[in-house]
Amino acid sequence: MRKNSGNNGPILNIKHGILCNVYDLLLNELGPQYWWPAQTPFEVVVGAMLTQQTKWTNVEKAICGLKAQGLLEVQALAEADSALIEELVKCCGFYRQKASRIKAIAGFFAENDVDTVFSMQVEDLRKTMLSLKGIGNETADSIVLYAAGKPKFVIDAYTTRMLKCIGIKGNYIELQGMFESSLPENVDIYKEYHALIVEYSKTFCGRKRCEECILKDLNKNGY
Repeated sequence: MRKNSGNNGPILNIKHGILCNVYDLLLNELGPQYWWPAQTPFEVVVGAMLTQQTKWTNVEKAICGLKAQGLLEVQALAEADSALIEELVKCCGFYRQKASRIKAIAGFFAENDVDTVFSMQVEDLRKTMLSLKGIGNETADSIVLYAAGKPKFVIDAYTTRMLKCIGIKGNYIELQGMFESSLPENVDIYKEYHALIVEYSKTFCGRKRCEECILKDLNKNGY
């Protein structure tokens, strides 16, 4: 399996199946996404917390505000005034809750060196993230993949909806297992695939452009 030669994203040529077919189709359609947009691993952590139940454009606005106040540094955010954080992240919704949680995770990293935490084995890191308040499967895996650069496939609402449309259903762990057993264990591919799903879903699924969908003719029993 190979992508269009005009793109520069990772090539899937090791395994096969419907999930690899979806990857190739999305990559050929959209090109590489080079996501997650962040300057530091801690910025990814903050973004992953803020993006819960909101649009990425709102997260970008909040990130810019935090950055302008010098609050995308671990110690600075951990010690920042809660009211100020709330004001800066208000655009993301649930702002009091989110402000409290990003302040708390900053406190965690103030006490536990970021590099040391991110050097943990994948499953140990994932369990550590899940033990923190406000972090569920999707957020934990986003941190593992995008901040720590370790192979854990992220399942979000876009992914669940897209798979349902091609006849694949399951809970979070079941769907994650399907991806991880079908794809090479490769961080770049996991990042690219997740980003492609998000971008494609926003463009087509969110606008009910089902008749134009390039996935609608896939074999629903092909996995």
